[in-house]
Amino acid sequence: MKRWLFLAATFALMFPTAAFARGKFDPTTEFEQHEWISIHIGGLNLSITKAVVYLMIGTVLTILMGLGLMRWKVVAGKDVGRRQSIGEQVYEVAQVQIAEQGLPTKAIGRWFPYVATLMLFIWVVNVIGFIPLPLTGEKWHGVPTWGIYAATSSLSVTLALALLTFVFTHYEGIRWNGPRRYFKSWIPEAPRALLFLIVPLEILGQFMRLISLSVRLFANMLAGHILILTFLGLMFILESVILAIFVVPIATVFYLFEVVIVVSIQAFIFSALSAIYIGSAIEPEH
Repeated sequence: MKRWLFLAATFALMFPTAAFARGKFDPTTEFEQHEWISIHIGGLNLSITKAVVYLMIGTVLTILMGLGLMRWKVVAGKDVGRRQSIGEQVYEVAQVQIAEQGLPTKAIGRWFPYVATLMLFIWVVNVIGFIPLPLTGEKWHGVPTWGIYAATSSLSVTLALALLTFVFTHYEGIRWNGPRRYFKSWIPEAPRALLFLIVPLEILGQFMRLISLSVRLFANMLAGHILILTFLGLMFILESVILAIFVVPIATVFYLFEVVIVVSIQAFIFSALSAIYIGSAIEPEH
């Protein structure tokens, strides 16, 4: 089964269909957002774009994955099934490596579901971003073309996820400590003469967390896709199919590196940092 999946992925990578559809290849156009279904309410644009569709698919798959991995019965005398084993491993990573490392004990029950959902959702969205789907928005001889696209390669998507953590962080900080004590914890012990320099830097540091969360995920996913598409695009830029002998193996290596390593690492880092930020707001003295 794994061998067939590998061959299918390699075969899909050999044919960047958007290039066939346009007759040329420009990797930057793969990330353009066009309104598929226009929805405008006053000055608010709620139109359905490619990123929105991928997020919808990611949401449904995350729910199905959670139900499939976590809903099982413990039967005495029976070996643990593969599905239960995977579910327990995923739960252990979310509980032990993320929630317990970043959140205080008193807040784990409240915020474990959030950080665990973040981890699963970002992982699923990242993975489907490397599965060729007929969602490019283009057609070749009337047939929808297939391509790869990651919703997390859009800064607006990663910024929205980071904003959730940003808001929850300061909400919990104020809820547990009160506004006076919480905001006072931002000010380190220092001579009064230096406070006018230190306080703005501390405030800036809080907003830098927002940028750090969103840009890290966005940049890693965008860079991975551009590398793959650029190597494949050399065949069309130089108009030489012979180059496939060289560029397809290189692109395949980058593809496997992204799917096997980067996808999981980025999901883990985003959720782990979210837990740390929320935990540090609840107990600012730590």
